[in-house]
Amino acid sequence: MFRFGNPEYLYLLLLIPALAFIQLIFSYRKRMALERFGNTDLLNHLMPDVSLYRPVVKFYLLLLALMGLIFTLAAPQFGTRLQTVQRQGIEIMIALDVSNSMNSQDIQPSRLERAKQAVARLTDRLVNDRIGIVVFAGNAYVQLPITSDYASARMFLNNITTDIVPTQGTAIGRAIDLSMQSFTQQEDVNRAIIVISDGENHEDDAIGAARRAAEKGVLVYTVGMGSPEGGPIPIGGSGNFLRDRNGNVVITRLDEQMLADIAQAGNGEYIPANNIRAGINQLMNELSDLERADFETKVYTDFENQYQYIAFLVLLILIIDFIILERKNKLLRNIDLFTVNKIEKEKGSLTVK
Repeated sequence: MFRFGNPEYLYLLLLIPALAFIQLIFSYRKRMALERFGNTDLLNHLMPDVSLYRPVVKFYLLLLALMGLIFTLAAPQFGTRLQTVQRQGIEIMIALDVSNSMNSQDIQPSRLERAKQAVARLTDRLVNDRIGIVVFAGNAYVQLPITSDYASARMFLNNITTDIVPTQGTAIGRAIDLSMQSFTQQEDVNRAIIVISDGENHEDDAIGAARRAAEKGVLVYTVGMGSPEGGPIPIGGSGNFLRDRNGNVVITRLDEQMLADIAQAGNGEYIPANNIRAGINQLMNELSDLERADFETKVYTDFENQYQYIAFLVLLILIIDFIILERKNKLLRNIDLFTVNKIEKEKGSLTVK
């Protein structure tokens, strides 16, 4: 298992493209200045020791060394042993609506993107809990089996789009039932289902599914995505919107009443879309009040630092940079690989004359 001991240093990598861009600007200005000063071929003969390319090569070697130094500071580590540890937590299943209506932009940047941001914020607040993701539209599928690997959860979350479920619709009840089946078999663990949707349920009895979950001790929370005023559904990515059979633009609206009824049947709470940050904080406070149960999980331990290999590479690059001089080598400057071509060109010019 690989990780960085100090991942915050990786933000320094943003300096690399910035410095490379600045170098390109300086190189361009230098070339333009030389062209204004005189003929470049004549200047090359007047300054035989000056190299236009060696300073650039030395700069990019230093840039490569800087990149290696940043990775060294980030402390790359490898886990050498898989160990079973005891943790205390709860199990949470996220049921995320990926129907086409979630592409509506009545809340920016879109309902689905705002939903993914809410799930990411929720994941950042988890410590020892298990989390899983179910995506649903006209049908429901397990996107991420329940796990305590939050890095995997973020990775799977980033790949979620409205194209991930081929059957369109909004089957909230089916998503709740599948979430119930996706929990572990361990007993005495508090569980919760968080449904994130615009509430336009057209497929099944979502309230009945939430009530069945509550009867088994599972809390069902709902998070609304969208606005009561609603908005059109983009299709094709070219400014077109979904239309009905009569050619009218379809307007999708947040059904807060449906989501509130589902949460009430599931002994949970409805969180409106207009204040997601405060709602997620309130939801986490409620989930933190649930009693944590002991469960086993496998984690990599005994992480060993591997920065010394990168540090050695950085040292090697610096040595190469030191050896390469900015000026041409006096012993080798007279060697011209293109002498034959020059002689042929001169002969050709004499023939023409």
